[in-house]
Amino acid sequence: MQTDRTSTTRFSAPVDAALRSAGWQPGRWDIKQAEFWADALRGHESPAGHHHAVFPAAVEAWAEFGGLHIPATAPGRQIAPSPLHLDPLHGLHMARTLSDLGRALDTEVAPLGEESDTRALLAVDTEGRVYTLDHTGDWYLGPTIDEALTALVAGLEPTRLTAP
Repeated sequence: MQTDRTSTTRFSAPVDAALRSAGWQPGRWDIKQAEFWADALRGHESPAGHHHAVFPAAVEAWAEFGGLHIPATAPGRQIAPSPLHLDPLHGLHMARTLSDLGRALDTEVAPLGEESDTRALLAVDTEGRVYTLDHTGDWYLGPTIDEALTALVAGLEPTRLTAP
């Protein structure tokens, strides 16, 4: 009897395939690299004195998915997916922007990576919720890194963040 090797994963088959082709696998955990990024972000201060927040949800996302280059492999369901590079140092010089977003959301926000084609910044908050920030505004991708990666890889339209 042949079994579906992707049935035990937490991602749909197309998202799982894209992640695996980028080098991810269940159990991937590079805490040494995540700690390097945490130290680099903690050590950075903007010219105006802004600092990055570093917290467990960010470090965990970096340890599992950090360093991956995820290509856009298929047409999106609602929008065109963008290739991703999950490296928080893409947000190194965005401490003030991320601090402002965190203040607006009443949380802390750390960089996660970028959408490579548009240079949109990906960010994660203390609860593990994921956002993208681009020249058109701030967008909510999902309550977890898994749902955010699914939305990004599958080309699902994010929700625009608006003032109450």
